Amino acid sequence: MPIDCHIHMILDGDNWKTAIDRHRAAPDTTWIRGILQRYRERGFTYLRDGGDRWGAGKAARALAPEYGITYKTPLAPLCKQGHYGGFIGETFSDLREYAHLVQQHREQGADFIKVMISGLMDFDRFGVLTEEGLSPEEIREMIHIAHEEGFSVMAHANGSRAVEAAAEAGVDSVEHGAYLHRDVLCAMEEMGTVWVPTLSAVGNLRGKGRFSEEAVRAILKSAMENVRTFAEMGGLLAPGTDAGAWAVHHGDMTEYQLLAQALGEDPEQAAEAGIQRIREKF
Repeated sequence: MPIDCHIHMILDGDNWKTAIDRHRAAPDTTWIRGILQRYRERGFTYLRDGGDRWGAGKAARALAPEYGITYKTPLAPLCKQGHYGGFIGETFSDLREYAHLVQQHREQGADFIKVMISGLMDFDRFGVLTEEGLSPEEIREMIHIAHEEGFSVMAHANGSRAVEAAAEAGVDSVEHGAYLHRDVLCAMEEMGTVWVPTLSAVGNLRGKGRFSEEAVRAILKSAMENVRTFAEMGGLLAPGTDAGAWAVHHGDMTEYQLLAQALGEDPEQAAEAGIQRIREKF
């Protein structure tokens, strides 16, 4: 049965601003039920949300058992002021404020902590990120603080510097992970980090005309090559679509297709150990 280890219930794959507005006053449970029904019809039994500060993911978690779905959420992702993620998450100015938010999330029933530690890929320029991200020292301390509070940690992270720091700190899963050097893949494998590469968040941009077609295809090719290398090392992979991101609609199965192309085998079998680790940790 398919699972999706990276979705955004609050988003719809079309327009992030109008999607958030749908839930701004209160979570739209009618809409959420429709999405959960779609997942059930397509056989999904496990969903892991990336979080939002308006409570859409929390509402989905409460409703999901009615649809036979295990649903996990960090409540809201945590991001440093002035860095990527403020549009959807809760922000902090320093590590003292971050630690306070982690404690609040524990009291409010978060299933895990999600941290935003880098920018996005620039889909018009291969090899370029919108920002390099936080310092390795900050990244390591953020993960340590969350672990000390008993949480597993999901990290939105691109680029070798951010991902290496996260892996060395024992982060439980890395989301996206664009432009990773081989030594970073080795560090992830050695630390038992689960990589959720969200290939469909890039693959679904092909042919849309919104971004440079050359850059999009180069980004996807690079990611798929790294996925193959990581799997050959014995690294832990898990499927996650980034559902809700532009052009990635809920219930999309492109991730499984792209993983199959990258790995040359059934992705559910290839990712079995990674899926099991996600279920255990999150």
